[in-house]
Amino acid sequence: MTVDELKVGESAVITEVGGSGALRRHLLDMGLIPRTEIYIRRIAPMKDPIELTLRGYELTIRLEDAAKIKVRKADGNE
Repeated sequence: MTVDELKVGESAVITEVGGSGALRRHLLDMGLIPRTEIYIRRIAPMKDPIELTLRGYELTIRLEDAAKIKVRKADGNE
């Protein structure tokens, strides 16, 4: 499952950050690293962008980038 598949109010834990090169580095630099818990705060009407809460701050990412971040739901289901 990836971040773009989550719904507002759901929590998940990052398992893998995809992408390559500068994009992957950028995602990691923003704190999107494996074993980090995230919470889906808001999703724009057209599903892009997605606002997350992680590590005590809010982060907005594009739908395209969210599709590169694999997660497992907080209840343990992928």
